[in-house]
Amino acid sequence: MKHKKFLFILGTRPEAIKLAPLIRLVAQTANFEPLVCATGQHREMLAQALRFFQIRPQFNLRIMRRKQTLSGLTARLLSKLDRVINKSSPDCIVAQGDTTSALAGALAGYYHKIPVAHVEAGLRSGDKRAPYPEELNRVLISRLADCHFAPTLAAAANLKREGITKNIFVTGNTVTDALFLGLEKIRENPGIYEKYFSFLDRDKKIILVTGHRRESFGRQFENICAALKDLAERNRDVQIVYPAHLNPQVQEPVFKILKNMPNIYLLKPLAYPYLLWLLEKCYFVLTDSGGIQEEAPSLGKPVLVLRKVTERLEGIKAGNAVLVGTERKNIVRQAEKLLTEPKIYKKMASAKNPYGDGRAALRIIRCFRKKCLTWS
Repeated sequence: MKHKKFLFILGTRPEAIKLAPLIRLVAQTANFEPLVCATGQHREMLAQALRFFQIRPQFNLRIMRRKQTLSGLTARLLSKLDRVINKSSPDCIVAQGDTTSALAGALAGYYHKIPVAHVEAGLRSGDKRAPYPEELNRVLISRLADCHFAPTLAAAANLKREGITKNIFVTGNTVTDALFLGLEKIRENPGIYEKYFSFLDRDKKIILVTGHRRESFGRQFENICAALKDLAERNRDVQIVYPAHLNPQVQEPVFKILKNMPNIYLLKPLAYPYLLWLLEKCYFVLTDSGGIQEEAPSLGKPVLVLRKVTERLEGIKAGNAVLVGTERKNIVRQAEKLLTEPKIYKKMASAKNPYGDGRAALRIIRCFRKKCLTWS
């Protein structure tokens, strides 16, 4: 086989996490060479994930600006990716998920007539404004891509409904591969994490919270914070741990409403291994994060999804997750069901994980060997 170069374009921590297993396997495959372009869309958190998985980018675009617009970000990405592609001459561009970096990478590949492979293809919420701008990003990427690695049968069906019928491969989600890799590394030295979280009482239930979605900013986000306050006041024997996103529209309501609660711990954003440790130790999760909706079922952790719609319906249908929205009373009601009704908790915790078995990257490599490297 002719030597093939794969240019991975990633800008956020979730992209790095989900592409890490594939980058590692490409590096181990004869006649394959991974090239990594870090756009820096989430600079510090991206760097943490890359260090954890021992990935060194060949290109670093350092794209972030204060108070930047989505259009400004997209324009700078396209301009800089032009230079990266001209310099590296890749045989295939790999984009993951639904970020602005992924969209720009797919569009740049199309402009240069280079095959584009889309990892985690076919996710749809059906509402172009939620999640925003991710929902429309992934629809556009699907139109630009030449090869579609769908994590589930439902995701593949979404693509087919949109008239995309060629080169669709159901692989599972690479986030499960990354989760297993991450847990192996954490268990080599668990004392680091136990010391970091020494403020937690291991005899009390831990509720992990993450929340950062743009479409919830404002009143809906205040509702979520108010629900967390209610939950903490009504259940003093639980510990709510919230690594708060650095966006000011998250930080302001979180600290305004929750900072003085004795059983709520507001933390800085956690590096990936620390978040994994906490995910493994928690009782259940309240989140609007797509990645955690996929990771938690592998660990038997029920998920309450703090959104009105989700593109990850497989978890809802399998029983791993419940879509609770952003209404204050409903969040508290659903959370207290898990705290007080063992049968409901056990049913969710034991539901089969619909997102994969940890072999998604290997399936993608097999596809790369056989197909997908022609521009269509």
